[in-house]
Parts: sequence; structure tokens; C-alpha cells
Amino acid sequence: MTVAAQGLEGELAAARRNVFLLSAAQAILASAGPIVFAVGGLAGYQLLGEDKSLATAPLTGFNVGVALGAVLVAILARALGRANGFIVGALLGAAGGLLSAIALFRSDFWLMAAGFLMIGVSSGFAQKIRFAAADASPSFYKPRAISWILAGGVVSAILGPQLVIFTKDLFEPVLFAGAFVALVPLCLSAIVLFLMLRLPETRISAGVQAAPVRPLAEIVLTQRFLTGMVCGIATYALMTFMMTGAPLAMVIGCGFSPELATLGIQWHVLAMFAPSFFTGMLIQHFGTEKVVAAGLLILMACAAIAHMGIALWNFWGALILLGVGWNFGFIGSTAIVASSYRPHEADKVQGFHDIVLFGTVALASFSSGKVFTAYGWQTINLVFWPVTGISLFLVLMLLYRTRARAR
Repeated sequence: MTVAAQGLEGELAAARRNVFLLSAAQAILASAGPIVFAVGGLAGYQLLGEDKSLATAPLTGFNVGVALGAVLVAILARALGRANGFIVGALLGAAGGLLSAIALFRSDFWLMAAGFLMIGVSSGFAQKIRFAAADASPSFYKPRAISWILAGGVVSAILGPQLVIFTKDLFEPVLFAGAFVALVPLCLSAIVLFLMLRLPETRISAGVQAAPVRPLAEIVLTQRFLTGMVCGIATYALMTFMMTGAPLAMVIGCGFSPELATLGIQWHVLAMFAPSFFTGMLIQHFGTEKVVAAGLLILMACAAIAHMGIALWNFWGALILLGVGWNFGFIGSTAIVASSYRPHEADKVQGFHDIVLFGTVALASFSSGKVFTAYGWQTINLVFWPVTGISLFLVLMLLYRTRARAR
């Protein structure tokens, strides 16, 4: 074996080790999202007095935290290194879980919102794990590395809801406190995995550094970027809007048990991540615009099934389609956005995109509780039609322009 071959073999072995550790950490930390959305609205509802319209405000805090975390992790990664930045994020998740549990014991609604904010910041840090896995791998191994990270998301889709089912009554009569206490050992175990990482430093070549950088306004006003961002925001915001309101509608509105609502969230989160193993192949075969359009059509089907009735199959079927529609729509939209800028423009464009995205998602989660309390479950479903209709029009216009240029 030549020296070059030995070097490549050693690089691949190191990449596999790092990706395995990052995938396990992703599976652990990403379970916080299903836990928060499965019981967050219900916990908020039980802490409020007569006015229940703010029940989903803690979930808004979670989404605001995700937006803040996506920015903070980049700053800390530069100052401390990626592994240490992830450790800080995991510590914030443990502290947020503990604070949320204390808030439930004290019946303090806004303290719980603060705890959710901290958990959200931790989840924002975890959003960058997939980039760390890709950067730590040789070019030919990057797709497989990302697939392993996505596999971690599938595990968390099962782990989070099952933890809720087994721990929600742990400190009865204080419901749901056990689920947030369980986040503490989870996050601490992720820290152990991060301590074992050996991530390489990322470098930018001199040629890339010398390339001209366009103003942010010039990039974000292009048709391609605007279409990708609008469609991505629409799919993510609609997903959050319905996922936040569904447990309230099932338990408070229709009398289903919290266990059934939690299982609905589990199926939904599985549907969010499981298609990722072949979404990339669909994009390569059919193109990003068609995959986004398919995702938007699936979201329309989700709204139609939810609007047909309030049986258990309506809720679960709608939540499953919601997850698949989000997967196609958001991954495809992200690919459109990623093709609108040059590599050395990525940091500022991604930062702008994530702030707008998660800010809108936070607004969607906040308004979900108010809309449900004031107008009911059916109105939540009706919101889907104008939003998906406008987004579908934009992506079809982009597809038409792309074909016209090709001709």
C-alpha cells in the first residue's frame, strides 16, 4: 500500500469515528424537539388561568432559541472550536430541561418559557452537527456522513416521544416534569460523546478567499434565493403551526389521551426524517423545483385530511403527511437557496436565511395557540391553502424560468 493510500485510509477511519460519535450525539440532542412539542402546549395550557391563548408561547420561546442557537454556535465554534461549542450547547439543553421541570413544580408559566428558550438554543447548536460531520469527512464520504446524521434524527423521533410516555407521570401530580428532567442525563451523555471527537480544522483556500463577495442585498433579491427562502419558510412554518396545535386539538379539543397525542408526534417526526435517505436521489433525478412542488402538494393533502374530520386517523394521517411534505419542501428549498450563493458567501447568507426562517417559525408557533383557542382546529387547517398556493406558484415560475434558460 502506498503512502497516499495509507493516508487516505487513515483519514477515512478518523472520519468514520467522528461521524459515528456525531450521529449518536445528534440522536440524543434532537430528541428534545419531540419532547417539547409533544407536551409543551399541554403543559402551558395547564399552567394558564382562564385565558389559554398563550398556551403555545413556550414553544415560541423554543423556536426563538433555535434561531439564536444557529447564530451563537458559529461564534462559539470560531472562538472555542466546534466540539467545545457543541458541549456548551448540550449544557444549555440540560439547564433548560431542569429549569422547565422546576417551572412545572412552581406552576410558573414564564419560567417554563425561559427553560424552553434554553432548550431551543441547544437545538440550534445541534442543527450544525450535520455540517461538522460533512467537514470532517473526505469528499467521497460526505453523502454517507450526512445520511448517518439523518439516521440520528430517526432515532430521536422514537426516543423523544417514548421518554415522554414513560416519564410524564414520574413526579405525579406534577404532570410532564419527568420528561424535562430526563433531558438532563441525555444532554450530559451527549457531552461525553463530544469530548471524544477529533475534528479537523476547516480551511478556505486562497483562491476562494480572493473571489469577489457580492453584497447581501444583491444575493437575497435574486429570484432563486427568494423562491427558495419563501418556500422553505412556508413549509417549516406550516409544519410548526400544525404540529404545535395538534396535541391541543387532540387532548383538549377531542378528548384523546396525551399518550395518543405523543404517538402522533412520534409518527410525524419519523415522517420528517425517514424520507431523507432518498430525498437527495429524488432531487438528482427530478430536480429541486419538482421535489419542492411535490412537498407543497403533500402539505395540501395533509390539510385536506385534517379538514375531513377529527377521528384519530385524521390527526395521525395529517401529521404523517405533514412530516413528508416538510421533508420534500424544506430539503428541496434548502438546495435551491444553497445554489443561489457562492461558497465564500455562505456564512452571511445562511445567517440571514436562518434568522428570517426561525423568526417566522417562532411566530407560527406563537399564533397556533391563539388561533386554536379563538377559532378552532379547522381554521389551523384552512391557513395551509393560501400559503401553499402562493409558494407553489413561485416554485413553478422558477421551474419555467430554469427550463427557458436551458432552451
